[in-house]
Amino acid sequence: MKALFLVITLSYLSLFPASFSLSAPSKRGLTLPPGFKIEVFASGLDKPRFMATSPDGVLFVTLIGSGKVVALLDKDSDGRAEKTITYLKGLDSPHGIAFHDGYLYVGETHQVIRVRYSGTNNTPGTKEIIVPNLPTGGHFTRTVGFGPDGRMYVSIGSSCNVCIEKDRRRASIMRYSPDGTEGELYAEGLRNSVGISWHPETGALWASDNGRDWLGDDLPPEEINIVIKGSHYGWPFCYGSRIPDPDLGKPAFCNTTEPPVFKMQAHSAPLGIAFYTGKMFPERYRGDLFVAFHGSWNRTEPTGYKVVRIRIDNNKPVSIKDFVSGWLRGHGARSRPVDVHIGKRGEMYISDDRGGNIFIVTYEGAS
Repeated sequence: MKALFLVITLSYLSLFPASFSLSAPSKRGLTLPPGFKIEVFASGLDKPRFMATSPDGVLFVTLIGSGKVVALLDKDSDGRAEKTITYLKGLDSPHGIAFHDGYLYVGETHQVIRVRYSGTNNTPGTKEIIVPNLPTGGHFTRTVGFGPDGRMYVSIGSSCNVCIEKDRRRASIMRYSPDGTEGELYAEGLRNSVGISWHPETGALWASDNGRDWLGDDLPPEEINIVIKGSHYGWPFCYGSRIPDPDLGKPAFCNTTEPPVFKMQAHSAPLGIAFYTGKMFPERYRGDLFVAFHGSWNRTEPTGYKVVRIRIDNNKPVSIKDFVSGWLRGHGARSRPVDVHIGKRGEMYISDDRGGNIFIVTYEGAS
């Protein structure tokens, strides 16, 4: 990988006095808060999507372009992966990934599989199809995660922009036992909740959600939802704070739905989310929610293509601010963030399915 060690550093202190408080640009034009540094951890990957850290501390990532799951080895912990190992291959649009109780789980577009995991030096166990026959087409990625209850959650997006689904698993989050049995509809009316995560204190399930298209540049808002079992979050009948959809709106029904806990700029395409639970970043960042904005495709002026920080106060979101920006230049973007993942040392990883990179963000302080 010739470009593997390409470095993008934040030279804030050499450019500005210590009292300067605004975000500062990195050498490649990316902007981060003072004291933070972003580098390329790995490159040359075929559309990397979601990430997970194995029990032995190795970063794994799904490659939706080549149908693989790879392990990125950084044995000397210098922030640069010196080796990429293909761990699984021959998968159909692998996206979601999780480790749980000795298994590696992967969400393919049509099923969820798992294999026994005993380290990158050992062959994976036999592939088990534990959730077969998931609906395909439309929003085709399948996110997989495990909650504090030990159950497996699978996010399944809608088949369309706005329509009445025949399969209730569409536009929902499903819940299963770890072996794929006891499947149940956990929550619905979630058009495409690609990002799911559990609050580190309350244990509640939070999810990003992508709103429908073709209502203009600024409607409907993208959403962060606190997902409650048995609740309906509106789609396709309403959006935002129970606003009836112009095509399929049902005002009376909308009044019974669960509104978002936080609204964001329309068409930003929020995908992966992660609460900051590490200790590397300053204490004021702990417990805040980071969101990868994949970026717009049908907006007059493009938006997104960045990672944002949502400030959490008393377990509720209160404000939003750019954390890493600068990938969007005019009407073109060189990178599209997909997932954010907090590593074992408190570092942050960002996957980019346009440039084929995994970025790493660390904090060096302002000493």
